[in-house]
Amino acid sequence: MRRILPPFFDLNFFTLCLSSFLFFASFNMIIPELPSYLSSLGGEDYKGLIISLFTLTAGLSRPFSGKLADRIGRIPVMIFGAIVCFLVSLLYPFITSVIGFLFLRFVHGFSTGFTPTGTSAYVADIIPFNKRGEAMGIQSLFGSMGMAAGPALGGYIAAEWGINPLFYTSAFTAILSILILLRLKETLKERENLSLDHFKLNRHEIIEKRVLTPSVVLFLTVFSFGIVLTIIPDYSAFLGIKNKGLFFAVFTLASLGIRVIAGKASDKYGRVPVMKVATLSMSIAMMVIALAQTKGTLLFGAVIFGASVGMNSPTITAWTIDLSLDKFRGRALATMYIALEAGIGIGALVSGFVYNNKPENFFLVFSLGSITSFLAIIYLFTLSKKPIILEKDS
Repeated sequence: MRRILPPFFDLNFFTLCLSSFLFFASFNMIIPELPSYLSSLGGEDYKGLIISLFTLTAGLSRPFSGKLADRIGRIPVMIFGAIVCFLVSLLYPFITSVIGFLFLRFVHGFSTGFTPTGTSAYVADIIPFNKRGEAMGIQSLFGSMGMAAGPALGGYIAAEWGINPLFYTSAFTAILSILILLRLKETLKERENLSLDHFKLNRHEIIEKRVLTPSVVLFLTVFSFGIVLTIIPDYSAFLGIKNKGLFFAVFTLASLGIRVIAGKASDKYGRVPVMKVATLSMSIAMMVIALAQTKGTLLFGAVIFGASVGMNSPTITAWTIDLSLDKFRGRALATMYIALEAGIGIGALVSGFVYNNKPENFFLVFSLGSITSFLAIIYLFTLSKKPIILEKDS
């Protein structure tokens, strides 16, 4: 009987995918409810910090997670991030002040600063170079399903039982992702024991210059993601959508099927052509959302937005790995994720400032996302038309 999938898509690979599903579901299920929760604490003027503080810590921790992934192993880095997610989710119900809440958001960012770096490096270790796009598409598919299931489930739990049970569910989901990781075997061949020296960064250990091009593209496109995470809950309520997680569920579901297709297309035709389509889709999606006056139009924008994200994520990750060296793979992925966090964080901060809790500013806020995505299109067309050549790392 002919195999449907290549042998390297084995139990270890899909175990990692399942862990990604649970991890992303854990911290995403609380996001739609956080703006109203912060407002209940008296912090309605600080909604832009909900995402930006989270991404600030994630970005600052990336150089450390990249170095640790290259030195002590991929699995310890993944587990540490999931543990942070677990502990912080348990602490949310005990916070009664705006400052305490914002501090927890800052600490929570360590979770995504570590786990995705280790996960992507692990996948790159076990998948042949000419199948990276497809593998990243499958792996990100599971992460996206977690991002879709999380907000939808979170909105239901909050509506039926309240915010505290939601936080505890988030913590439980995070601990499950840790338990699943424990069965995996480490892929880093030359491992070092953890020491204080691993937390000392030289200038050249912060950014991997080889992957600056895909990182710039990523920064410009995920600016829109920061806007969506920050403003969509209020925009949904303004248009009469009761479940604030619905937009997130729709756009994530829309991204699922296209991820694997986009990944395989980037393996065959190159990363840049696929990214051109992805960035154009993002620019269109943000303009549709900006012009939305009905629930249907907003959700239609969510579908286009999801298609763009589905093309973007596996292609950018595979492109980054193509350009990196084996021994600095963790650092290269950390650089990519720094751009990711910077784009989301700045997008969230700027959108919160521009929106300023005034519904008349919705159009302006989402138009900014359309503009930054269009800048990414221009940048991609300035690159050489020579396709990215998939070669084994030097």
